[in-house]
Formats: sequence, structure tokens, C-alpha cells
Amino acid sequence: MSQHKGKGEKTANPLHKPWTKDAGAKNAKSTANRANRAAALKAPETKAVQPKAVSAKVLKQNRQEEAKIYGENACRVAFLQRPEALVRLYLSEQMAPKFADLMKYLAANKKAYHVVSEAELEKVAGSQHHGGVVLLVKRKAVLSLASYLTQNGRKKQDCLLALDGVGNPHNLGAIARSCAHFGISGIVMKDPDLLAHGAAARTAEGGVEFVEGLSCDNLPLALQLCKQAGYTLVTTSSHGGVSLYSSQLPAKVVIVFGEEMFGVSQSVAKSADIALQIPGTGKVESLNVSVAASLILGEWYRQQQ
Repeated sequence: MSQHKGKGEKTANPLHKPWTKDAGAKNAKSTANRANRAAALKAPETKAVQPKAVSAKVLKQNRQEEAKIYGENACRVAFLQRPEALVRLYLSEQMAPKFADLMKYLAANKKAYHVVSEAELEKVAGSQHHGGVVLLVKRKAVLSLASYLTQNGRKKQDCLLALDGVGNPHNLGAIARSCAHFGISGIVMKDPDLLAHGAAARTAEGGVEFVEGLSCDNLPLALQLCKQAGYTLVTTSSHGGVSLYSSQLPAKVVIVFGEEMFGVSQSVAKSADIALQIPGTGKVESLNVSVAASLILGEWYRQQQ
């Protein structure tokens, strides 16, 4: 007798008892129907709980506590310095081999990573300059200037930057990069969260991980607190002041940089102990604020060695 089965027929289970086949199917169908009815009865109760409102609140809070970092070096340094702060990773297929260790770490700690298209990366980063990788991280805790001075006020050698109206993320990133290079402890500013901006972090090439953003509500008052803690207040000007290269910079200073077009405010300028000028040909009005910061920080660092 042929064992060939016709199209659509299934091979019988040799352990299946023929006389229980129909009963089993009916029981399974009956069980499924009961489960469906039970689910239908419970559905209104589930909707009444309204979990979406809670989730939206938690999601909003998480977003406020998180920042997007993009660019290869910025993401790499964030991983090395603050692995516990990592939340989620997005990267292109081309960048995946370079971040195999990061993906392994995320998987081991039950955190997600996604290999996505360039278009998706641009959407996630909010920028075309993502460099093939976007990292979602917990924001660094913001330290107030008063707290910093309490912890470090007795240092004999320390340099802080204070920013008066500087908010361009590319300038902030370049300044943070110079600060990290020359060992500057912190940047006094009204909104330190600006340092966590994706463009600032990318431009800093990882430098934001080594510099504290020190918050203050009133810059003139903050600078007075610094002076009381033994810091010399230094400002810069393209129109006056002594040459940077003929000045002896104190070991403990706060160097103030203003927004490029208007410079430091009058109230800040009046409280300065030293006004510096970076000598040059005079063919241009002034230097970019990040370039000026780099030159002065470099000279301070050289003099302290």
C-alpha cells in the first residue's frame, strides 16, 4: 500500500490516538474561545487604568535628563569616561566594527543599540554631521559655581573660564576642547546644559567629558565670589589692554570671554583685575572667541609649567 500523501495532507503523528483527535480539536477551540471572551471582558478595565499618561510623563522626564552625543570621538570618549551613563546607541553599518566593544557592553547590560541607515541617523541626531554614530546618554550633573568654590577654593593653582553671552554650540565645543587640552577645570556659564548639545559635544571631540559646566544666575556676582576665593579676574579686549605675551598670568585665574560682536559686558569689564589683548597685525577686527580662548589658555598653561 502506497504511503504517498496527497497535496495538503499532513503526516499522522504515530503517537496520536485517532479517537481523541476531534475531541482535542474541539477542546482547543473551546479553550481559545473562552480565552478570547475573557480578554474581551477585561479590555475595558485595562483602558480605564490609562497607563499612557504615566508613560508620557516618565518619557518627558527621561528626555530632559538625557542628551544626544554624535561623532566618533565624542561617543568613544563618553563610553570610556561614563559607561554607566549610556542609554542607547544608533550607528551605521560602516561604523559598527569600530564600536563592537560598545555594542557588547550595551548588550551585556541589557541596553539597546540599533544599526540604522544614514537617513535614520540624521533624523535621530537632528544633524547631517553625525559621523555615523549617535549615542544617547544621561546628562552630567550640573555643579554650581558656589559648590565648586567650596570644594576647590583652597587650590593654589587653578584656571576657570567664564562665558558672558557665548552660546554658539560650535564655539562652546571648541572652547571645551581647548579646556580639556590645557587642564582647565570648569566653565562658568548661565546654562551649562549647552555643553551637552550634540554639535558642541561633537566639536569638542570628547573634551566635554573632562570639563565641568559651572552654573550661575548672575555672572557679575559669580565673578565677585571667585575674587573672594582668591582668583584674579582676567578679561580680553581687541581694543585695549596689555599684551598677552608680556603679561605674567597669576596661577589662580578666571578668564572671561564675551560674545564676539559686543565682548564682555561693562559690569564685568569694570571688575577685571587684568585686561589682555592678543597682539596681531590688526588686519581683522578680532579673533573668533574659541581661538582667543585657546591662545590665552595655552599661554597660562605654559607659564605655570
